[in-house]
Amino acid sequence: QVQLVESGGGLVQAGGSLTLSCAASGLTFSSYGLGWFRQAPGKEREFVGTINWSGSNQYYADSVKGRVTISRDNAKNMVYLRMNSLKPEDTAVYYCAAKAGTGIYVGPVGYNYWGQGTQVTVSS
Repeated sequence: QVQLVESGGGLVQAGGSLTLSCAASGLTFSSYGLGWFRQAPGKEREFVGTINWSGSNQYYADSVKGRVTISRDNAKNMVYLRMNSLKPEDTAVYYCAAKAGTGIYVGPVGYNYWGQGTQVTVSS
């Protein structure tokens, strides 16, 4: 059974930093591209960024570009989202997702597995 479990969310002040983690199990981790998404109350799920199977390629949404970094550790089946210079508008539930393949995958369509999410709240 495939599981993706996010952790690391919490309350942070604007301008602060946070690193989210996602632990994967039940899949051949290095065969999957990974994405981070977020959903704020009353809004649709939004693409944040993605990383390819090896970690050699990443792509980020314009709204977070320059402020976030996605990395992965295939030996530990982990993917990370480092967020800096956080803004109140970054407040959302953050999800990691996995999609089989060697590419980078923008947008939520086609992702095979999703985590349950972790709440990030940025206070002004």
